[in-house]
Amino acid sequence: MPNGVKVGAETAPATAVRGRRRQIEISELVLRYPALGPTCALVLAVVVFSVATNTFLSLDNFSLVVEQSLVVGTLALGQTLIILTAGIDLANGAIMVFGTLLMAKLAGPSGFGALLAGIVLCLVLGAISGGLVTSLRLPPFIVTLGMLTVVAASSRIFAAGQSFPVSNGLLTLLGQRFYLFGRIEVTAGMLLAVLMYALVWYSLSRTGWGRHVYALGNDPEAARLTGIHVNRTLFSVYLLAGIIYGFAAWQAIGRIPNADPNAYQTGNLDSITAVVIGGTSLFGGRGGVLGTLVGALIVSVLRSGLTQAGIDELYQDVATGLLVIAAVALDQLARRRSR
Repeated sequence: MPNGVKVGAETAPATAVRGRRRQIEISELVLRYPALGPTCALVLAVVVFSVATNTFLSLDNFSLVVEQSLVVGTLALGQTLIILTAGIDLANGAIMVFGTLLMAKLAGPSGFGALLAGIVLCLVLGAISGGLVTSLRLPPFIVTLGMLTVVAASSRIFAAGQSFPVSNGLLTLLGQRFYLFGRIEVTAGMLLAVLMYALVWYSLSRTGWGRHVYALGNDPEAARLTGIHVNRTLFSVYLLAGIIYGFAAWQAIGRIPNADPNAYQTGNLDSITAVVIGGTSLFGGRGGVLGTLVGALIVSVLRSGLTQAGIDELYQDVATGLLVIAAVALDQLARRRSR
């Protein structure tokens, strides 16, 4: 009997150590592959809604889900870059809407000049935010909150309370539909989104610039001491994000050929939701665009599935909010256990 007690006393700490190691290994796995958890959640959501409804599991519905995620998904691509630097952009939705208004108002026979003007406008507004953050060292939250107010008001002044229907072929190009293999309905906007995600993924994961972005998000002072031009890198992130917002404006016009100053009022929050659910840390330095793509799809799948299940839109917002809180909590928990 004493021997049994002794063995039990000796094995209990060993069991606790093994459990602790297992927790650390799981946390390190989550930190190393931040898109893994969201991908599993996406698969689970698709399975649940496919079982719960009779209409969810179809190629047409999947195509619609992807199409509905395009605008927010493109906004979230630019938002990801900024959040990776431990910043945040509250003005991206308003910047995109201003871009759509300028494109629609300047639309001529070709539409190229209007498209270019809208993208340049978004680039300039992104540059202003980046310049204020880098030159004056103002918090990104405060800068982009102010930009949100200024740009949203400027859009309404510019539009004079009107919306502008768009019929130009180039501006509405991304809404054109065709079929892959004769069955899968896709739009030109989907192909553009895939291309943009691929380019940004390559830039972040395979270039020195991408390594600098992650280093800046982890520790700006350490990045500076290693020779990284912190302000230059940070400013380039806001520039690239502004260009992406311009393409999001093109996506928005392609999806609904009408520029409305009151559209996408929660675009900024929806893009942050997609980024956070996709596993990118709000504290910077961890995450990536693949997770953001999955996060945008999760939000779209959740809303589509709950709608088809007859759940009120207000409860859908509650579910989405709880999912964001859970994602941030898991990120914090994984960071603490990996230390």
